[in-house]
Amino acid sequence: MILSAYELGFRLLNERIRSVNGDVTVYDCFGERFIGAGASSKTIVINGTPGNALGMYLDGATIIVNGNSQDAVGDTMNDGKIIINGNAGDALGYAMRGGIIFVRGDAGYRTGIHMKEYKDKKPVIIIGGCTGSFLGEYLAGGCIIVLGLNTDDYPAGEFTGVGMHGGEIFIRSSKPPVNLPGQVTAGIAGEEDICRIKDDIQEFSEVFNIKTEEIFSKPIYRLVPNGKNPYKRLYMDN
Repeated sequence: MILSAYELGFRLLNERIRSVNGDVTVYDCFGERFIGAGASSKTIVINGTPGNALGMYLDGATIIVNGNSQDAVGDTMNDGKIIINGNAGDALGYAMRGGIIFVRGDAGYRTGIHMKEYKDKKPVIIIGGCTGSFLGEYLAGGCIIVLGLNTDDYPAGEFTGVGMHGGEIFIRSSKPPVNLPGQVTAGIAGEEDICRIKDDIQEFSEVFNIKTEEIFSKPIYRLVPNGKNPYKRLYMDN
């Protein structure tokens, strides 16, 4: 089904999307909120700029954005896939607990804040460009990968991993991370680390037609919680 967001407005647009059994293509999108909220099947293609909370509570559907997105994409997402062919706003993947988010360009502040994982549910976010400050804030699980394909500078902002007590952050950069908080340790990713993220990076490269040789042309740093930090102890049994 083909829908015009401009003609329907966000409430009626979302009602129509929920009522359709098959795939949906949305045109004329100019900030309409909550698109694809809770969707468990179908593919939703959006042409334009969706508003806040795109794909919140997503539970298995695929959302493709041909443009930029605003804040809180994939808020509390449980499963499925979101592909942004542009830039994303702040709080990307907030409290995300499963599924995959790919962003071709940059993402804003607090990417991956409060991400978590449980058993076989391991969320993944890959950013092709740069991120703002507070990347992986309070990260409890899952994997965030920042590739910095559009810069020669370090591709993440200040305060990366503040409050981090689980999960992993991978940052592709010719410059090592600096000014990390005490609860985070960093080092060059080893062969086993790269092997674990290689399939996700391969899929990202295929989606956006980027050569994997380019991605692996720079060092990739792995950031993990410091086992002695106080945040981790708060979430562990004594």
